[in-house]
Amino acid sequence: MSLAEKVYKNGEEIIREGDIGKSFFLLTEGKAGVYTNYEKNNPFRIAVIDPGEYFGEMAILEAYPRSASVIAIGNVHCIEIPADDMTLFFEENPEQILELITHLSNRIQLMTDDYNESQNLLKEVRAADTNKKSDSFFSKIKKHISIYQSNKNSLTEPSADSLRADIADSGETDTFQSGSVIFKEGEAGDCMYLLKNGSVSLYTNYGTVNSLKSAELQAVSVFGESGLTGAESRSVTAIADSDNTKVEIITKEDLDEIIKESPAKVNLILRSLSYRLRRLNIDFLKNCKEITDSYDK
Repeated sequence: MSLAEKVYKNGEEIIREGDIGKSFFLLTEGKAGVYTNYEKNNPFRIAVIDPGEYFGEMAILEAYPRSASVIAIGNVHCIEIPADDMTLFFEENPEQILELITHLSNRIQLMTDDYNESQNLLKEVRAADTNKKSDSFFSKIKKHISIYQSNKNSLTEPSADSLRADIADSGETDTFQSGSVIFKEGEAGDCMYLLKNGSVSLYTNYGTVNSLKSAELQAVSVFGESGLTGAESRSVTAIADSDNTKVEIITKEDLDEIIKESPAKVNLILRSLSYRLRRLNIDFLKNCKEITDSYDK
């Protein structure tokens, strides 16, 4: 396996937005900034990567061009993992699969928070009239305007085609009818779910006037992954949207067995999480676009 340790100086480009990804990275020392439009007049920093975190994996898992540039902050050390060696890397380092699931889960949670914030703000924008162009209102929405202006060329719908799979049941399954609660926000969780048939929606504040839907999932999708990553409680409520919604229940022990026996299922889990993150990001940018368009009228 041809892993390489790379060293970058402050301001050096590690990943370039728009490139075709041929590898992903594990940051081992230093920090890195994630930017859109980095080489243009209005760069926007999305996040900061800390030691122990992966980056660049979405382009590998889904075969998409790089969605952002990653720039070294100070001196940075990374391990570069070629796409062709990903399966072998995880076979030799099985504990890193849960690390990557945790990484993707954390990013999904942060993006869900941003999406929910944009949903609430969009309600205000739609209800606003003469006051919507006041300075105080602009101060609330300027972040979303800046995000849209920096990412408006990234509004490309992600494809779920690569997730289509027929994976035989290898563990405990459960079936839910339309409207049934699979798990509730605030509950402790010790498993995640692989949606085999039917559809599921994820909500925050479900059943209240502040209820927000953050995702609509179809087979084959993974959800509830925070149950494996050490989160204290579920951050959303999962509701079956159709009759005979069938899920496979995956505990930490099940995941250990899947890692040993079914690399294809591991790959499906990772690709599903990556797709969910990309789907959330697109929906968030659409909200930012509507907020921007409404303000500019």
